[in-house]
Amino acid sequence: MTDPKIDPASSNESPDDNSKPASISFGARLRGSFFAGILVTVPIALTIYLVWVLVHSVDDMVASVLPHQWNPNTYLPFDVPGLGLIIFFLAMVIIGAVTASFLGRFFHRRFERILSRLPVVRSIYSAIKQIMDTVFSQRSQAFREAVLVEYPRRDLWIIAFITGETKGEVKNLHADDIINIYVPTTPNPTSGFLLFVPKRDIIPLSMSVDEALKMVISTGIVTPTDRRLQTDQDTPKIAVLGKEKT
Repeated sequence: MTDPKIDPASSNESPDDNSKPASISFGARLRGSFFAGILVTVPIALTIYLVWVLVHSVDDMVASVLPHQWNPNTYLPFDVPGLGLIIFFLAMVIIGAVTASFLGRFFHRRFERILSRLPVVRSIYSAIKQIMDTVFSQRSQAFREAVLVEYPRRDLWIIAFITGETKGEVKNLHADDIINIYVPTTPNPTSGFLLFVPKRDIIPLSMSVDEALKMVISTGIVTPTDRRLQTDQDTPKIAVLGKEKT
């Protein structure tokens, strides 16, 4: 008679059968630790590398135009990394202070007048100057708001950035209120498209511009948290396929 307290099936189990789940669990933990190490190490290493390349690039550029006797690296027993970056920063401060003076403004206007008379150079200079004024102007609202628009066709959506309100001929040709938006490409947001979109077709996003850029650069892998109220999260603003937007 078999003892009811003893299970024959369990008594026939070998030690190898009990070790398999443990080995699989150890392999999963090993893979998880490896990928966690990659996710932590790669961003830090790439950041340090890019900063190092930037510092050395600026150092080399400054060293190429700096007189030999003025370069401290020529008579110091060791090189000073970042010295070129410091010299570049000080040079920009000095140039900015001189330009703000009466004499600096006079020469700046004369120089711009000369560039404006050159056929090809004036177009390049005008475009670059307008971009720099837009980016660094404290009054500018460019790239201050992330939005969602239908692009490149109906029912396909893309993150874009408002660059301003449309003016001039493009505005006068359209009956609706038109907004300038910049549609970045993935994963390189420095290239993209300028679109003129009716204001009614733009859906504002609560995420910041930095969060939207991270989402674009990461190809959607990094998704910011929806910080809206729960009632807003439960109410879709975009209708299903084939229906009009609410």
